[in-house]
Amino acid sequence: MIAYPFIVVDNCKEEMKYYQSVFGGEIAILRKQGEEVLNADLQVGDAILKFADTQAAKPALKGDYVRVFLKIETEETYRGIYNEFASSGTVNTEMYEAPFNGLLAIVTDRNGICWVLSFYRS
Repeated sequence: MIAYPFIVVDNCKEEMKYYQSVFGGEIAILRKQGEEVLNADLQVGDAILKFADTQAAKPALKGDYVRVFLKIETEETYRGIYNEFASSGTVNTEMYEAPFNGLLAIVTDRNGICWVLSFYRS
């Protein structure tokens, strides 16, 4: 089994560009309706983040039940992602030295997506 985060946002077309600026990677548009992007993937290395526009996914708000856990390869990349999300979103748990010899933080981005950011030192 392979699980991919499926993230629903308003204005998928624009938000895909934002997430690409944060994570890098390549965007693959999967479904459009006119100029509106309804579904797209962001491939970053071996990871895939799946996105849908609210028009397509029609989400029902039930609460903050799911978070996206990211294991980030370098400390520099970790700090860049943390700083971007912290500056445009909300810090739930400040970045701290975790007991596993690395860094951990929890941030909610500008779209209300909660990310658990982790970096493991070798």
